Amino acid sequence: MTHADRGGPAQPLLTVVDLKKHFPIPRAVVRAVDGVTFNVLKGETLGIVGESGCGKSTTARLLMRLLDPDGGEMLFDGETVGNAHSGVAMKEYRRQVQMVFQDSYASLNPRLPIEDSIGFAPRVHGVSAGQARERAHELLAAVGLAPNQFARRYPHELSGGQRQRVNIARALALYPRLVVLDEPVSALDKSVEAQVLNLLMDLKEKFGLTYVFISHDLNVVQYISDRVMVMYLGLVVEQGPVDAIYDRPAHPYTRALLASRPSMDPDKRRTEPPLTGDPPNPVNPPSGCRFRTRCPFSEKVCETTPPPAADLGGGHLAACHMAAVGSGHSQAGKVAA
Repeated sequence: MTHADRGGPAQPLLTVVDLKKHFPIPRAVVRAVDGVTFNVLKGETLGIVGESGCGKSTTARLLMRLLDPDGGEMLFDGETVGNAHSGVAMKEYRRQVQMVFQDSYASLNPRLPIEDSIGFAPRVHGVSAGQARERAHELLAAVGLAPNQFARRYPHELSGGQRQRVNIARALALYPRLVVLDEPVSALDKSVEAQVLNLLMDLKEKFGLTYVFISHDLNVVQYISDRVMVMYLGLVVEQGPVDAIYDRPAHPYTRALLASRPSMDPDKRRTEPPLTGDPPNPVNPPSGCRFRTRCPFSEKVCETTPPPAADLGGGHLAACHMAAVGSGHSQAGKVAA
């Protein structure tokens, strides 16, 4: 079963506009996601990167509607998500958008055999028991697990890599169009990580999927992504094609993240950290540019004015006063895309 492509290939599969999620705490509010705007194009992999606490996983849960947003709008193939009177109903949206979580063991019911875990969602959506079991076996084979060996096993009888393959199969059980992957390989060792990444790329091609891939591992994101979005303290600071972000990063935060990657070349190893200090408290973020408290290029305009998303061409955007012509920064407009 496939879902209709209503808007054609040029229309983004998912459009997110000014999405917000604030968590109240005693006498304050944590601004976990504080106004993010981006598109996910049909058939692409959008990678989302940033330090812990930047809002990546909260964004994933908002996309899945596991959390209700406090503001903003989401459009799925041109239709509003979650509007009671028009647009995509939540049940239909959840058929078409699925998620793979980081913890492969906690994501599975320890009391259910693998085939029952994979077949559970189809059963909820009205598929017969026999068809659900058949679909589970097809998907086990698709993720490289022989059904006659694995279908009746329980989660504790599988390795971490095998369990994550089961979670991927389960995410595909309703034939979704969009899969949100939240740190799907971070708990796996490197050899298994490579196998799972290659599996994800093969499945994307086979099932015509679109991915949102969230990770703190910049090398993994570079390998699997078509476009990359960089988050800092609840905001998007840079986004663009993967080559533009990795070869010509325009935001100082993106440059610091990329410089922090370990190098195999002894001559390129750093002795000084590219970025010092911890991210500011999301309860009371800095005025103006949120990165200014850790940025070596911070000037007066950075303290007073939030930077606009400067268009560097080819879909490359950077929210930095140095990237915006006429911003008032002494190096404004000198960033070359």
